[in-house]
Amino acid sequence: MNRLVLLVLACAAASACSEPGPVAKGAKNTVALTPTRQPTPHANATGAPPSNRFEVRPGPALGADNPVPALPTAMLGRWGLAPMDCTSTRGDAKGLLIVGPSDLRFYESRAVPTGDVQTDERSASGTFHFTGEGQRWSKYEALQVQKDLLVRTESNPTASFTYAKCS
Repeated sequence: MNRLVLLVLACAAASACSEPGPVAKGAKNTVALTPTRQPTPHANATGAPPSNRFEVRPGPALGADNPVPALPTAMLGRWGLAPMDCTSTRGDAKGLLIVGPSDLRFYESRAVPTGDVQTDERSASGTFHFTGEGQRWSKYEALQVQKDLLVRTESNPTASFTYAKCS
């Protein structure tokens, strides 16, 4: 009986993944890429804060001498790692990334670009200050719009995530 239940659940999961949704078929995640331009403080690939054994020091203060750069218009909006990230109404869209003019908003964290972030019409890269679940940390992020996808790459550890624009 247990095998039958597992088989039915596996078939249901496979069919759910193959149905079209609001996220492009090309959206996928990959990890273990070659290192990016610069190292960052310790953090995990999900963007979660570092474990308690590491102390992350804040970056330079932002202000008139070090303004927050605006993120490119091409990347503004809601982006999902999976179809349910774009359509969930229960608040459980863990792969949803909302890019605003001056921040990135993830499931349980927010990232603000520092003064060293470089931007052009379709990309932004540099150090972002994160806050979430009562903690603060900084890490390197590179974001680039490629056709209708947003590729976000981070380091320490190096990981890359491909998002599709939510409709």
